[in-house]
Amino acid sequence: MDHNRDSQPGSAYQRNGHNMSNGDGPADNQNANANASPPASRPGSVSAETASLAGMGVNQPPQRYFHSRRVKPGEVEKPWTKNVDPKEKWVTILPLLGIALGLAISGLLIWDGIRSVVKHQYCLVYEDDFSSGVLNEKVWEREVQLGGFGNGQFEMTTPSDENVFIENGRLVIRATVQDDALLNKDGSIDLLRDGTCTSTLPRDCIAATNTTTGNSSVLPPVHSGRITTRRGATIKYGRVEVTAKLPAGDWLWPAIWMMPANNTYGPWPRSGEIDLAESRGNNYTYPQGGNNIVSSALHWGPDEANDAFWRTNVKRPALHTTYTAGFNTFGLEWSEKYVFTYINSRLLQVLYTNFDRKSLWERGSFPQVGGNGTRLVDTWSRTGRKNTPFDEPFFLILNVAVGGTNGWFEDGVNGKPWLDGSPNAKKDFWQAKAQWEPTWTQPQMEVSKVVMWQQCNGGEL
Repeated sequence: MDHNRDSQPGSAYQRNGHNMSNGDGPADNQNANANASPPASRPGSVSAETASLAGMGVNQPPQRYFHSRRVKPGEVEKPWTKNVDPKEKWVTILPLLGIALGLAISGLLIWDGIRSVVKHQYCLVYEDDFSSGVLNEKVWEREVQLGGFGNGQFEMTTPSDENVFIENGRLVIRATVQDDALLNKDGSIDLLRDGTCTSTLPRDCIAATNTTTGNSSVLPPVHSGRITTRRGATIKYGRVEVTAKLPAGDWLWPAIWMMPANNTYGPWPRSGEIDLAESRGNNYTYPQGGNNIVSSALHWGPDEANDAFWRTNVKRPALHTTYTAGFNTFGLEWSEKYVFTYINSRLLQVLYTNFDRKSLWERGSFPQVGGNGTRLVDTWSRTGRKNTPFDEPFFLILNVAVGGTNGWFEDGVNGKPWLDGSPNAKKDFWQAKAQWEPTWTQPQMEVSKVVMWQQCNGGEL
């Protein structure tokens, strides 16, 4: 019994305390509890209390209370009790004042922008959602030509329902590949002779394939469609909206645009051109912008060499998508003081041109002499209107062109199979059919609605 009690921790502490108090040597320390804290590391009160309890036979481990020796009383900093520098409050006040001022200025600018928007009165000229299933021939005219329309385009536009038709309540303008047999053997097409050409110029109506070695002459390798409202819907100032899905395929060139009903100031571009939307069917990797980019422009100038469109030309990318993936509304608002185009909302403007500062002749800074040595004459200023030539009635055009030699598709980019300056351009394009035809996954423009309004309150309000 005595042996067991001595082996308990309490006994060990008692012996250890006894040995230490009598100054016993190391031999006695060997019997001390190896798990006990050295006496020097414990408060005296703890040692005495523990020894007393042990003497009463109570098994009580020593208690240690946390006591920090790192910070002495009175050394704890209390910054909130100190006096604050009066200038420190401006560190908070100035940023808040800046935010408040910025919000106030933004609100003022938004209010001023909304207040300054002119709201005209408009009268409906033409509206069609193509639900009738029939193209309104009183309004629309199918243009039939094969001369490239001044751009060296490779398509022949036809009157055929293969290229312009209505399907499932949508107007479809589709590009199709020409019959290979017509390009592999000698032959010709004369639209003047069969009476279908909508131009009177032979270059727009007659073409031939000549297979003689070294000859570059071929018929247009593609058929497509081009329709206009020249026959039944023109406006001078107003609004136009075309809701459409654009085509997908290399070297396709869709366009929604307007031309003057009468060339009052002379041939193109003297009488102007308004492009609501032009794009390319190539995919988004195309450096100039593929079917993820739409361009709006005004064309104006004293001759072809001095077209000032580059001063009024803006691109708008689609947001995380392409213009071939779904329908978008391409719009125009046009008045005596301004022209702007937009996509889906008047607030999402693409091109904005204001006419209230300088006349277009002044803005163009044209040379006095043209490229052919003839003097360039200002035919616009005599009207006294700064927006001339955009002060005459215009009609709407919808078409899908293919290729061209006017630079719309830049030479040497993305495997373009022809050179603009080559007499073989059209032939080289056709011979590369195996390269571009598989990309024509959606070779048509689909239109779900067209609306044209005339501004009917006169001039500016």
